[in-house]
Amino acid sequence: MVSSLRPILSLLLGAAFILAGNGLQFTLLPLRGEAEGFSAIALGLLGSAYYVGFVAGCLLGPYLVLRAGHIRAFAAMVSIASAVVLGYTMTVDPVLWSILRAITGFCLAGLYLIIESWLNDSATNQNRGLVMSAYIVVNFATITIGQMLVTLNPVKSFASFALASMLASVAVVPVALTRSAQPAPIALIRFSPKRLYRSAPVGLVGAFMIGVANGAFWSLGPLFATGSGLGVDDAAMFMSTAVIAGALAQWPVGRLSDSFDRRKVLAVLLVGAAFSGIALWLTPLSPTTLAVLAFVFGALTLPGYSLAAAHAYDNTPRGGYVETAAGILLSNGLGSVFGPSLASLLVIRLGPGALFLFTAITQVVLLAFILWRVSVRSPRPSAEKSGFDLSATAPVGGAITPNPLDTLDPLVHVPNTPPAPPRPPASPPSSPSSGTAPAANEDPTETAKGAA
Repeated sequence: MVSSLRPILSLLLGAAFILAGNGLQFTLLPLRGEAEGFSAIALGLLGSAYYVGFVAGCLLGPYLVLRAGHIRAFAAMVSIASAVVLGYTMTVDPVLWSILRAITGFCLAGLYLIIESWLNDSATNQNRGLVMSAYIVVNFATITIGQMLVTLNPVKSFASFALASMLASVAVVPVALTRSAQPAPIALIRFSPKRLYRSAPVGLVGAFMIGVANGAFWSLGPLFATGSGLGVDDAAMFMSTAVIAGALAQWPVGRLSDSFDRRKVLAVLLVGAAFSGIALWLTPLSPTTLAVLAFVFGALTLPGYSLAAAHAYDNTPRGGYVETAAGILLSNGLGSVFGPSLASLLVIRLGPGALFLFTAITQVVLLAFILWRVSVRSPRPSAEKSGFDLSATAPVGGAITPNPLDTLDPLVHVPNTPPAPPRPPASPPSSPSSGTAPAANEDPTETAKGAA
């Protein structure tokens, strides 16, 4: 295990710092915005702006990596993300904050792309499960830790923003100093939403609707806790408990879906998630009640994306995994753009608890769609389903495919990176032969990933 993880430790460490800083911002910004008098609509737009930037980063990020390489692109995006955090403290304005949040979303999408393509390139068939599992653990753990860091300082203090900026800045150090070779060039993936819908409608629509509900939860969850009369510490604990519960439920729910129709397992989860949301909306909250309901809600809600993605992979030809991964990711991102803004309209009319009325309505709509699809299409036999792969379906990060990228796939394009021009020799060469060897990271047959 140590030998498998040693080459990627610097990458995982860099990811841990940047994700902890982003987890802190997810909780800090809604709370600070509320303390500054932002309306629920302004806070909803702030959440939507992050996902607008994230979707843009999924589409444009590969071109930046192709231009600068993985390490330089990583350093640039981390530096921008760090500077943006300090921008929040300069002017308290919802429009400016939304612009800054969109920039953060763009940078995070690019960083996920770099990290995951690097991990895919480093993993072998023998250690892929270990490498990707370590990455998923780092994701969940550091996001949770980042959310709890909001309790260290008052939300109106500069210290929390400084801490988030410091975490982002430090993230570049282990990656910049790594001696590991950069992976192959990022591949550009062409995909068709229509083709994906024809093969796995529940996967595509499910990812979108789950993005609507979960995007609203991530963006307005802290506001719900404080708006219900609880403190900042309780808000951080609420978000962290939900994330921990969702992380713990991923694997057992996924394995259960290997034996049954994944659509029906998702439908059962949606029923439970909707009821837990209604309970959060209607039940008077104490810290203990909040923690219990947060655990139930997270365990039933967060694995939904995993099941939708796994169902999509089940119905994807073996050579189409990369297209499916890109389509599911973008569908979920687009849903997350709409969720916070739509939920804020309900919150401003009915109060903070209406956030979970909104998630319940969204989940019931998706439930109706799934029941209709179950009635018109038979489930895929268990023998023909791919085993549940947590690394390819976890609701964190970008799009990790179940199998390495097939560069012969007509939907995959790996641009040829021209070699650098030869340098003039400082002294006459001793051999009549001359020229430059291609860089090690320019082999287009290596594993790479990206979306366009």
